Amino acid sequence: MGTQTTQLTTQTIKVLAALMSGEELELSGAQIARSTQLASGTLYPILMRLEQAGLVESRWEVEEPSELGRPRRRFYRVTGMGARKAKAAIRNLVAPLGDLAWR
Repeated sequence: MGTQTTQLTTQTIKVLAALMSGEELELSGAQIARSTQLASGTLYPILMRLEQAGLVESRWEVEEPSELGRPRRRFYRVTGMGARKAKAAIRNLVAPLGDLAWR
C-alpha cells in the first residue's frame, strides 16, 4: 500500500466509481475503459497512480496466455481506503448542487 496522495479529478472519480459499481469485485482494464469511456492513455496512468496511493489493488490472471488464446488480463479492485475517499469526493462534488435554486 502506498503513502502517496493522488488528486481525485473527475476522470479519477469515474474510474473509482466504475470499480465500485456493479456486482463484480474486480474489473479488467478493458472493462473499466468501456465503462468510463476513457482512452487507455488516460486510464492506465490513473490506475497506476491509484495503485501507488493504495486506493486500488491489481493482479494478473493466473491462466497462461497460450491456454487463454489471448493476452493475459490485469484485474483491478478498489481498496477500503479507495472506496472511502471516492465516496467522500463524490459527496463533496454533489453537496453544492443541493444549494442551487433551480432544483
